[in-house]
Amino acid sequence: MAELLSIILAAGEGTRMRSATPKLLHPVGGLPIIGHVVRAAVGAGSTQVAMITAPEHERLRAEVAAAFPDVQFFQQAERRGTAHAAAMARPLWEGARGYVAVVYGDHPLLSGPIFKLVTDRLDAGMDAAILGFIPANPTGYGRFITDGERLLAIREHKDASEEERKIGLCNACILAFRADVFRELIDRVGSNNAQNEFYVTDLVELANAAGHKVGYAVAPERDVMGVNDRAQLARAEAQFQELRRDDFMRAGVTLKDPSTVYFSYDTEIGRDVTIFPNVVFGPGVKIGDNVEIRAFCDIEDVTIGEGASIGPFARIRAGAEIGPNAHLGNFVEVKKSRIGAGTKAGHLSYLGDAEIGSGVNIGAGTITCNYDGVNKDKTIIGDDVFIGSNASLVAPVTIGDRAYTASGSVITEDVPADAVAFGRARQENKPGYAPKLREQALAKKAAKQAAKGKA
Repeated sequence: MAELLSIILAAGEGTRMRSATPKLLHPVGGLPIIGHVVRAAVGAGSTQVAMITAPEHERLRAEVAAAFPDVQFFQQAERRGTAHAAAMARPLWEGARGYVAVVYGDHPLLSGPIFKLVTDRLDAGMDAAILGFIPANPTGYGRFITDGERLLAIREHKDASEEERKIGLCNACILAFRADVFRELIDRVGSNNAQNEFYVTDLVELANAAGHKVGYAVAPERDVMGVNDRAQLARAEAQFQELRRDDFMRAGVTLKDPSTVYFSYDTEIGRDVTIFPNVVFGPGVKIGDNVEIRAFCDIEDVTIGEGASIGPFARIRAGAEIGPNAHLGNFVEVKKSRIGAGTKAGHLSYLGDAEIGSGVNIGAGTITCNYDGVNKDKTIIGDDVFIGSNASLVAPVTIGDRAYTASGSVITEDVPADAVAFGRARQENKPGYAPKLREQALAKKAAKQAAKGKA
């Protein structure tokens, strides 16, 4: 397999997004647009990935470097066109062997297999291969001028004649070359065009003029969808979700109302999982077989074991681990906690920074009080523990195996195994006092109504 240097063009300003966030950092499926493009390049077999950014794109570089530490960055100080941008990676392409691909960075649905459509053409003997598509509306796109399987030129829309603008086959987002051909031609690109810029697409005519074989591949429009504004971002998200839903249903996942379930780019789901309507999966979710996710759940950064049941109206996040056959019911929130096998928290509980064993019953209204205003501490609960309803477990605290905590207790000290803990005031009954309290309440209410009437 030939070496592949992918040069991703990411220096555009993205002004049409109307955002303080760089365009390429807006997410699709929980991953920034640029992240999808890097993943596609890597998935196509790139041995080196270069990214061209503007000098002011510190945040873009920082976030990409954190997620993809092998990416190498180069800056385009002046916006002089796509060929000028690609040339900024000179230290890499001057010594490149195999292939060089130039990739536009704003195509979040690009994938490794689609990327390989052009490198496969190079493997078949072409000196250059460009990815094309047939859009529903070609306005604004560069047109492919072809002769059978040969690509003769790409004419940018602003430079195209009326006849050329009738062509439906357009430039998509990848131009790939044998490395020696790219080196031969990149510095020959001129700027004699309507934009007075150096177009990387001009490499096609230069390659033909030099006697090289230039071909093309055609991708489905949805796989090369570009994003320039919020409307296109929404369409890309919708398309991404539609593809993920289809993939999961084909893999054995039941979606009760597919259009209301939202996945992330890295969601992993086992077989015979049932997902009810209005469920959102953020990044980092792994779900085992035979799990049931009921309606209106928000789930992120969690591993859920086989046979577990979640929801409805549950929020699971921040590094949680849910054991096999565990049950987390309505209005339960779990954060950075391990929930053991068969443990149940059926209603209205917050379980944060906790280590909870197997076979535990968490009563309604239970809170692990993990934050003191400065530090967060851990609650540890052993196996087969019964936590009574409306319990507050003040961390750091440990509750031993098979222990009980009484309903309404505030637990501030460790509870030994097999013990019962009462952390509440002793009840006191005052016979006959209820009518007096009721009379006081009614008098107060009457006074309020009288004052309201005078007003």
